[in-house]
Amino acid sequence: MAEERVAGSLWAHRRCLMLCCIVAMANMQYGFDTSAIGALQAMPGFLAVFGYKDPSSSLGYGIDSTVQQLITSLLTLGSFVSSLVAGLFASYLGRKPALWLACIVNAAACGIQIGTTSKGVLYFGRLLLGFANGFFVTFSNVYTSEVAPAHLRGVMVALFAYWVNIGSVLGSVVDNYTQTRMDRAAYQIPIGCLFIVPALLSVALFFVPESPRWLLHRGREADARVSLQRIRGNAVDAGAFEVEWVEMVRGVQEEQAVAKSVAFLDMFRGSDLRRTLLCYGMIACQTASGVWFLIGYQTYFFTIAGITKAFEFSIMNTCFGFLGVNVGMYAIRHLFGRRSILMLGAVACALCQLASAIAASVHGAGSGGSSSTNGLVIVAFTAVFMFFYNGCVGAASYPVATELVSSRLRAWTVGSATSLGYILAWLTSFTAPYFINPTNLNWGAKYGYIWAASNILCVGFFLFFMPEMKGRSLEELDEIFAAGTPARKFSEYQCVIREEAVHDVKVSKRKERIRQRDT
Repeated sequence: MAEERVAGSLWAHRRCLMLCCIVAMANMQYGFDTSAIGALQAMPGFLAVFGYKDPSSSLGYGIDSTVQQLITSLLTLGSFVSSLVAGLFASYLGRKPALWLACIVNAAACGIQIGTTSKGVLYFGRLLLGFANGFFVTFSNVYTSEVAPAHLRGVMVALFAYWVNIGSVLGSVVDNYTQTRMDRAAYQIPIGCLFIVPALLSVALFFVPESPRWLLHRGREADARVSLQRIRGNAVDAGAFEVEWVEMVRGVQEEQAVAKSVAFLDMFRGSDLRRTLLCYGMIACQTASGVWFLIGYQTYFFTIAGITKAFEFSIMNTCFGFLGVNVGMYAIRHLFGRRSILMLGAVACALCQLASAIAASVHGAGSGGSSSTNGLVIVAFTAVFMFFYNGCVGAASYPVATELVSSRLRAWTVGSATSLGYILAWLTSFTAPYFINPTNLNWGAKYGYIWAASNILCVGFFLFFMPEMKGRSLEELDEIFAAGTPARKFSEYQCVIREEAVHDVKVSKRKERIRQRDT
């Protein structure tokens, strides 16, 4: 394990933590919308506008399945496109302008969805909101990974999962209080809440320094140094700051000496190919855990299992996930390395999926044959799943994904990996009904057998291919990957870039003393 590079506790680096909290708050939008939009489609106030009257329904209204699919799919499409072009945007403008642009697009998207009664215009609003979400997720995580000190990067980038879960809880709570309204305000209020975070973020960003690494790659060395000084504040002494700064400068110079261009295809050349594939694999493991399947269909399972308070149990599971994030952030900082916590999470997720599937097999699955015991087992193991997923895989995924890739290609690689994640999440939501619906395969909770197997594959991926990167600076990781070091030997690799940075600082100080003596 690499030693901590920048001295200081989390409290000592509270300025950096606060900045990362502000930027990571952008991810709350994703969690809130994901949680809220599903419940909107069961609100009479929403269905009266975008659905149709259905006397046979307990709500008095129904909604066409095409409308449901487009509401979800267009958001995913927008997120996919914006994440994919994030690297191109980052070639010209920084992390802060990207987030400001997302705030503007978000405001337009929410205004459209609140004001319209047309399905076509609603679809356009969902597409725009997807554009905003893609930039929010990509650039907030890229920023936090680039400004966090090496020994605290896991915690600070894990704020992604922290804010997503807060958004999910708040989305469920707001829906719970508006679902009984019979007017348009039933869905306008939850959508209107999506104005709050971007409004706060757009103001707070004026006080957030630009990423020093992005500034260095743009040749703005003086601005980059000022930015790093503002971020570190008094958390480190002058000597430690100089070493970190020189190491950062040397890392950028060495990257630029090897590859002058910053283009999409560069992700698939040389040592960057391995880094790109690992990043893609990490994001794909989020979907492979089965989390999108459970998020989308846990209420359905609870209902067919005879659970009378399915909505309340869904909120409970979201809270378990939030608890897991807090435990996971502590574990990432103090207890486990990246690989260990990922493997622990994948094993736990596999066991939870397997337990639910076995319960369905033993007690009867499907829409008609489930028992109360089966329902209680599904509720219990879904709660445990949410705890371990959010505390392990969810909390560690973006810290790992963002530090796997090279500095000059971070926006390209993380953005395209996020796009892959959106596509896989959509594919899961699109195909799951075929497996669980009574009119198709009618597997019910036995669908968990597939996800248990995919989690075991994730364990193998983490064990054999994922390197341990805890405590390493981003520049050290560039050096280790460039050397072609196997995953199992990452922790043993002795980096020279830090030693060279320390040497450069000593030489610089010696020259300064000589200059002062001569004058």
